[in-house]
Amino acid sequence: MAMVKGAGGRLAQCGLGATLFVAMASAATPATHADPPALHRVTYTVSAERSAAADIYFRDADPASWAEYSHNPYQFSPKVEANVGPSARWTRDVWLATPDQWAMVSATSGLAPVTPNFHCELAVDGAVVATNNGAKGALCSLRHW
Repeated sequence: MAMVKGAGGRLAQCGLGATLFVAMASAATPATHADPPALHRVTYTVSAERSAAADIYFRDADPASWAEYSHNPYQFSPKVEANVGPSARWTRDVWLATPDQWAMVSATSGLAPVTPNFHCELAVDGAVVATNNGAKGALCSLRHW
């Protein structure tokens, strides 16, 4: 035990219990965490010069890691079927933390005999950052797959 001079000049005993109380109180203080990354509005757009049924895949969530994505990419890349053409666009807004790594949209007409001449566009926070064209399919991404 340690002797501590208290109020009024009297000596008091400071034991193990007081030391443990202080140690436990400081350990119970929650650790500060970094703020989650800001989310970015990602807008995917697919159109075509000729009307066609399109299979469209797009990323709608940030995987925690490449390993998680590789294990099941379709968990993060839903597929929709949409009719697109000169006057029919498909557009979808999603929110991603790291669009430079994960934003992606692709469209294909598969085995259909038509050549739609697809066009895709990817915008982040309102700014178009990627476009592409393709006779039977198009892929827009910031990352090279």
